Amino acid sequence: MYNTFIFDLDGTLLNTLDDLAASVNYALRSHGMPERTLDEVRSFVGNGVRLLMERAVPDGDAHPCFEEVFATFRQYYMEHSLDTTRPYEGIPEVIHALNQRGCRLAVVSNKFYAATQELIRHFFPEITVAIGEHEAEGIRKKPAPDTVMEALRQLANSQQPIPNSQRTDAVYIGDSDVDLLTARNSGLPCISVLWGFRNRDFLLAHGATTFVSRPEQLLDFLEES
Repeated sequence: MYNTFIFDLDGTLLNTLDDLAASVNYALRSHGMPERTLDEVRSFVGNGVRLLMERAVPDGDAHPCFEEVFATFRQYYMEHSLDTTRPYEGIPEVIHALNQRGCRLAVVSNKFYAATQELIRHFFPEITVAIGEHEAEGIRKKPAPDTVMEALRQLANSQQPIPNSQRTDAVYIGDSDVDLLTARNSGLPCISVLWGFRNRDFLLAHGATTFVSRPEQLLDFLEES
């Protein structure tokens, strides 16, 4: 079926929630603001770290100290993004199996670029294309299709966009409503994972149609040779 797999990062490949929550609460605490629960942070993630902090800070970016709080979060997270973050069970083995079978693999994330690159280098060195937020001027974050199109371009090692007729072997894998929209906007089918930050009912309500509950089930979607 597919030989090109475009992955979301947080909630799909990596369980980053505890490190994100710790960084959010460090920033809030440092500026005298009330901390957030783990479930609150879970509901805030998915649209990039700036929007995560807009949701966490009282009054969002209208708060006069928002930029300082956001800067504190960014610095702390870059220093602590590997404290407890780990791949979901079975994910490293699936990534290795896909790579060994000659599949093209990429990650697209709304996490800022430096953190995306660090996490992929650390956990998944077999993935050579990883696109983070604001990697290049004019590339909009998800759910815009820009990061997916850039990933496909890099995978094809071409300066030209990948036409629709050449995307039939590609699939997008994610855990959220943002991922569903990203896939739709990119003209790709979407596989929704059930081990991430959103549950099946939430994903169904946002249009999900294809699910996997275990990472190894992704191998069932490999293109037949």
